[in-house]
Amino acid sequence: MNKYSNKIAITTGDPNGIGAEVTIKALNLLNLPAKDIVIISNSKVLNTYGRLENDYELIEVEYPEKVVPGEVSASAGGFAFKALEKACEIKPKFIVTAPTSKEAMNLAGFNYSGQTEVLEHFLAHDGQKAEMLFVSKDFRVLLLTRHVALKQVSDILTKEFIIEKTERLRSYFQNKLYIKKPSFALCGLNPHAGENGIIGCEEEHLILPAVEALRKRGINITNPLPADALFAGAVQNYLNNKKMSYDCYIACYHDQGLIPIKAVAGSKTVNMTIGLDIIRTSPSHGTAFDIAGKNIANPESMIEAIKYCEY
Repeated sequence: MNKYSNKIAITTGDPNGIGAEVTIKALNLLNLPAKDIVIISNSKVLNTYGRLENDYELIEVEYPEKVVPGEVSASAGGFAFKALEKACEIKPKFIVTAPTSKEAMNLAGFNYSGQTEVLEHFLAHDGQKAEMLFVSKDFRVLLLTRHVALKQVSDILTKEFIIEKTERLRSYFQNKLYIKKPSFALCGLNPHAGENGIIGCEEEHLILPAVEALRKRGINITNPLPADALFAGAVQNYLNNKKMSYDCYIACYHDQGLIPIKAVAGSKTVNMTIGLDIIRTSPSHGTAFDIAGKNIANPESMIEAIKYCEY
């Protein structure tokens, strides 16, 4: 145990984006006890975007440069990366991350495709892998592949890859949500899930063998299903406040999974990192450089991200 073991650590993301603004707005609206929160940022950055009403502990990350809302810079990317590193170092109960700029972090020399991969770098041990799960109420979507080019997806989706990802998802449901036998719906890669090989053969050659192996391990998972029809049903359930047909929907690639949940849940969508010892949540939007510094950013997704932590 350390002094942060029961706290939520919040990073404010890129100093030139809306991260600090939505963090301040969210915390002021939630009015959480000061003992539950530690903010990893910089006082100058925070003061640029507002004022916190509670006296939360602040771990300062050095940022000598001027805050320039809307600017993409190496210095801003370096600051965002160092804040993430510090969040991992203090080992809190939860980590909540405001949006960062991949471009800015890459300019700073930190070549990661996102915060999920940074967290995996610092927190993973004994073969752990981070997974990206998007959630709104009981609508949950796991991405098999994340920030990769669409043309690479079919090369990445091996039988072993699908099995490993689904096993980690089951572990999360059993160990964190206490659902003993969750039900998973698996999207096909191709339109109409390949139409029995007419449109594509990945379903038959890669995905179905993985499904069969997973069922032998006791996992409740569907055959690869047409993603459009599958998500149409999920969206209708969500809109009508009905129970989801499955505990989680597994998408083959980024937009296949994120378009339906973001379209229906909007700012209520939360990005979660699972598979590591510490669960991380984040708003589902980006840095919004175009509105940074205008005090018009909506904190709703940041509020949801903080509320998902069991403080």
